[in-house]
Amino acid sequence: MKVAALQMVSGVSREANLARAQALLQEAADAGAELAVLPEYFCLMGRQEGDKLALREQSGAGPVQDFLAAQARALGLWIVGGTLPLQAHDDAHVFNSTLVYGPTGACVARYDKIHLFRFDSGLGESYDEARVIAPGREPVCFELQARDGQRWRVGLSVCYDLRFPELYRALARQGADLLLVPAAFTHTTGQAHWEVLLRARAIENLAWVCAAAQGGTHENGRRTWGQSLIADPWGQVLAQRATGEGVVLAELDPARLQQCRHQLPALTHCVL
Repeated sequence: MKVAALQMVSGVSREANLARAQALLQEAADAGAELAVLPEYFCLMGRQEGDKLALREQSGAGPVQDFLAAQARALGLWIVGGTLPLQAHDDAHVFNSTLVYGPTGACVARYDKIHLFRFDSGLGESYDEARVIAPGREPVCFELQARDGQRWRVGLSVCYDLRFPELYRALARQGADLLLVPAAFTHTTGQAHWEVLLRARAIENLAWVCAAAQGGTHENGRRTWGQSLIADPWGQVLAQRATGEGVVLAELDPARLQQCRHQLPALTHCVL
């Protein structure tokens, strides 16, 4: 199965971001991808954290959800919609949610980001997602049937989740053989840790990893790391894009997954 990680440099206009996402999805479909993964905040990188509140949608209805469903249906793609703001339990917060759409346009899975990013460089760069984002609670996997009939168990995660290996082990215990990581890593933290963490999650869970990132300098002044990549279950990076908008493609071979898990059956050796 060919998969695509879509790298964006999203701005402050939802409509402009959706137009760029549409072009990238079309490029992925034209290249033969069956699964396309958009980055975190693909529909909005606002000027301030509170901008997410103005664009929140109710689960099941809204411009971004309608866009994702229509694109999946029109292109015959499985689409993982990066993240978008969905209504939470109060008016001051939203869930940062990943929605998955099948080729029929039906929404087949939802994951609300569990771990909320907080960082202070001490040099004027600081973030605290909990100010406007409510945390999710449950790990989520979904099943994808490829065009060749192969079934894949796919585990969902978002950005800062990458620092919490227990989440990925929980996904592995649910049978995940492909881990998805839409993200908007800062340039500072991404330069330090992004690739090594992604490769570690692939290696320790003997799973494919597809990470779609924001990558560049945004209208709001934020700088994201990029380096969207696809890694195999041995931790080898098969395809990667440094910065700027683009499509990262790789072929996922189920035989490679089985080979790695047969040679090193570490998942069967877990005792904790």
